[in-house]
Parts: sequence; C-alpha cells; structure tokens
Amino acid sequence: MTTIRYETDIVAWANQQAWLVRNKKLDLLDLEHIAEEIEDVGKSEQRELANRMAVLLQHLLKWQYQPARQGTSWQLMIKNQHDWFPAIFKE
Repeated sequence: MTTIRYETDIVAWANQQAWLVRNKKLDLLDLEHIAEEIEDVGKSEQRELANRMAVLLQHLLKWQYQPARQGTSWQLMIKNQHDWFPAIFKE
C-alpha cells in the first residue's frame, strides 16, 4: 500500500486514514496528523458557534432597536440562527 502524505494531498490522506481504520490496520495510521485534525474540528465548531451567536445577537438587537426597519430577511435570519442552536445540542 502506498502511503499518502498529509502534506501532499489532505483529502486523499483523510480517505486513506478512514480506510485504514475501517480495515483495522491501526499500526499504519498517521496518529500525529489525525490528532491535529481532531483538534482542528473542535476549534472549527467553536468558531462556527461563536459566529452564529454573533449573527443572532446582531439581528436580535437590530430587531429590538430599529423596529422601523424590521423586515422578512431579519426575521428569517433570526429564525434560521435560532433553529440551528437546538440542532447542535441534539447530536
């Protein structure tokens, strides 16, 4: 089996690592890079949560303090952001 380098093609590397796990070839895993990727996923999720919270807060403040400008787009943005939060806690 040809080993795909993380630095060369991350998508091919990830597919190969998944294949190795599914086929229980654990001694061939690139554990250091797998650990880095797992940490990065956690950081990415935290950034996503912070961004969505900021967007929701912005629109809620606009809704409250600019009632003359309330529109469908703000209402939909608030609903979409609000709906996203329960989904992350159900998983």
